[in-house]
Amino acid sequence: MTWWCDEKKSKKYDALICDGAVRSGKTLCMSLSFIAWALHEFDGRAFAICGKTITGVRRNVVEPVTAALREVGFEIEEKISGHYIDVTSDRHTGRFYLFGGKDESSAALIQGMTLAGVMFDETALMPRSFVEQALARCSVEGAKFWFNCNPEYPQHWFNTEWIRKAEQKRALYVHFSMEDNPSLSEKTLERYRNLYSGAFYDRFVLGKWVAADGAVYPFMSDETMFCDVPSGNCEEYVVSIDYGTVNPASFGLWGKLDGTWYRIREYYYDSKREGQQRTDEEHYRGLEELVGDLKISEVTADPSAASFIEVIRRHGRFKVFPAKNDVLDGIRRTSTMLKDGRIRICRTCRDSMREFGLYHWDSGGKDAPVKENDHAMDDIRYFVTNIADCGRDMFFVASSSR
Repeated sequence: MTWWCDEKKSKKYDALICDGAVRSGKTLCMSLSFIAWALHEFDGRAFAICGKTITGVRRNVVEPVTAALREVGFEIEEKISGHYIDVTSDRHTGRFYLFGGKDESSAALIQGMTLAGVMFDETALMPRSFVEQALARCSVEGAKFWFNCNPEYPQHWFNTEWIRKAEQKRALYVHFSMEDNPSLSEKTLERYRNLYSGAFYDRFVLGKWVAADGAVYPFMSDETMFCDVPSGNCEEYVVSIDYGTVNPASFGLWGKLDGTWYRIREYYYDSKREGQQRTDEEHYRGLEELVGDLKISEVTADPSAASFIEVIRRHGRFKVFPAKNDVLDGIRRTSTMLKDGRIRICRTCRDSMREFGLYHWDSGGKDAPVKENDHAMDDIRYFVTNIADCGRDMFFVASSSR
């Protein structure tokens, strides 16, 4: 937090890189340090705080850091519509613009600015073009770059171009572990250690840049991870769909009981195995047979299955929504929910059980599973990211007079 107060270090380094485990305190430490440095070194200059989305920047950076700064006497004014905050202390003021770098087009948002410094929260989740455009804006004498992130795969551009070349880039590199966060009790640390497995454990708990290898869900080889169908009626029923005609179609029926979602039964049709393809209408009849007389509150479907989604809507029985399809984030969230028991797979779902044993990471170097034996895996992932783990109880309405 005070590395820049050391005159020798401040002259030696143009950047700070912090990586490591989740919940290790990287973001809060860096945010406080970044703003303190900015107001100590400059007055009336503009800076940037960047994340994957502006909403994420406000939640992960602005809210916790402004609360801490106000406690020690900083004056802070936030302009939500302008996406910036003004921070004042000891007669020095700085304006900190908030940016989201979610895709390649985001680089255009920051063009034309003149900055005295930039901080990137979760750098590894942003496209390289956006990061490099933001760095190019830092033309004020004495400007510095601040990066933090959780590790990804070893060939990720930020690892190869910045962490491995930290000395060449004149960057101070600091690695964080969960134990560096004094607010985490041993019980909490143990809970985090038990949440992840495989590459996610190495990255999020140990803070290592490692390649995903082997089974995507290695813990599902344990027979006790599967259960019998619970007795009694569930509080809510939903369906998740991965659609295919040449490739298999996989539909899962889920029931919620006492806070846990159970995959009760499934429809799995492999045209190659069965020797003939089915039409959209035939698959819809399979959906009807799967749910029977149950009241279904929602169906989430493969976003690429536009024609089948339209068939479901035309029949008028089910509310259907296209699923969000972030594969890696979906796998991580599914892994977490399976391990902590918030979702359970019943033994009636034989094809899901089979695919769990066959679903493996691609050994090509990037984070991606092999596109085989992944149809039930995809529909389970759609269920997790769009229904089970997406805050469906929240509600928001806005209106504007015209």
